Amino acid sequence: MTRSFNASLERFQLSEFKPAWAKIQRGIEKESLRVTPEGRLAQTPHPVGMGSALTHPYVTTDYSEALVEMITPVSDSIDDCLSFLDDLHKFVYQNLPEGERLWVSSMPCLLESEAQIPLAQYGKSNMGRLKTLYREGLGHRYGRLMQTIAGIHYNFSMPDTFWDDFHSMSGSNETMQAFRTRKYLHLIRNFHRYSWLLVYLFGASPAVCRCFTDDRNHDLQALDAATLYKPDATCLRMGDLGYKSDAQRSIFVCYNDLNNYIDSLYSALSTPYAPYQRIGMKRDDHHLQINTNLLQLENEFYATIRPKRVGDGKRPLQLLKESGIQYIEVRALDLNPFLPLGIDAEQIRFLDAFLVYCLLSDSPACVETENHEIEQNLALTVNRGREAGLELQRKGKPVTLKDWSTELLKDIGHSARLLDHAHETGAYSQALAAQQTKVDDPTQTPSAKILQALQDNNQPFCKFGMQHSEGVQQGFLSSPLLPARQDHFTATSAESLIAQAQAEASDELDFESFLTQWNDYRL
Repeated sequence: MTRSFNASLERFQLSEFKPAWAKIQRGIEKESLRVTPEGRLAQTPHPVGMGSALTHPYVTTDYSEALVEMITPVSDSIDDCLSFLDDLHKFVYQNLPEGERLWVSSMPCLLESEAQIPLAQYGKSNMGRLKTLYREGLGHRYGRLMQTIAGIHYNFSMPDTFWDDFHSMSGSNETMQAFRTRKYLHLIRNFHRYSWLLVYLFGASPAVCRCFTDDRNHDLQALDAATLYKPDATCLRMGDLGYKSDAQRSIFVCYNDLNNYIDSLYSALSTPYAPYQRIGMKRDDHHLQINTNLLQLENEFYATIRPKRVGDGKRPLQLLKESGIQYIEVRALDLNPFLPLGIDAEQIRFLDAFLVYCLLSDSPACVETENHEIEQNLALTVNRGREAGLELQRKGKPVTLKDWSTELLKDIGHSARLLDHAHETGAYSQALAAQQTKVDDPTQTPSAKILQALQDNNQPFCKFGMQHSEGVQQGFLSSPLLPARQDHFTATSAESLIAQAQAEASDELDFESFLTQWNDYRL
């Protein structure tokens, strides 16, 4: 633990800072595939009872029409956040077409062909058509199979009172916006350095259905006739079969300051890429992608964590440039099939302590050589994380994953105790202790438990997924929504359909003109 980290923690233990630590802001976005009773991807449209995927604040779709995304409001209460997510599940299950259920794993269900993966539809408005076209482009660029992978995104921010105290305590002459942005980038750099730890602790995708490989090159082993795996893998979702692409490997995004981050992404958004030029913009009268640049949109860049800013009517990079970073979005989390919500309070408490550690500990500027080391550590943990004696690289020197994990957890323990103090509980330290158990005994990790279940029950991955999906569905359907929440969700869905219709009626440009204007964007 560094002197600066220790000094910060001691200062923040003072009673005057206690309220701020109890008001961490968080939100959850959870993706789940809709599947048939046979475990195949649903071909039905997004249910009308769930409202408009374009305008609903809580229920939308991601890549596919069958990939439901549930979004909680921002809350400073873990219990309230999870309670809302629980209610969202009940609402979604109510409105699923007969026989359908939500797939509980990150790696997808039975997939027959890319043609059987329907693109998400958002209506006839220009923005709705753009969202669908973006997904069309992703399919041509990376294939549709990759886009069926699901996960959990964890949104995290510190309250304004914290930033007021932190800014004053630091003696910085920066504006509050500049200070907050610099410290969030500080957090992001450390997150990249240590994200392998989250992959080890919470990775829950060690196996896939054979159909997912689609004859792609891989080094997976056969667990059975229908299942491929790696014996010590933790999170194949984050590996070469997941969100990886040769094109994006050429993008070096720098998180040392906001201008560098914006410039590196903007360059990718405005630079033509020969393989995408060969795809073309249109085939006959059918649009194929938004443009032929390295990235169509900012969100196409697959990152394990993103700096974010909320705002209407402006592009993400423009919002960041004008107003700085508001919160961060963690994108490296698998769905845990053993948990009804895919995540629980214990995991959230650890995430909070981990992110506080990333925020307060030293975070030197990142260089390309370190970036390579970070990527290698992540890849090793993804593919071999539970291997006995596995070594990672720390500043050019080998260190076992077990030893480094234990050291990190010890330091994160100081953050956990700070949060315990603020909440007058011991739950954060208990969450940390649960993670040390996984480090001491890799069989306690979600990835190991999944493989053990497959082997003990002689189950293919798809059968395992269906069994757990059915159990989770029964649990949610047996616990109906309270009337007030039911009425709120029903009204919100109706309002979202009206909002979509209004958006479709208010367009002043035809889609071709709108697309041209969109692609003429200048930062």
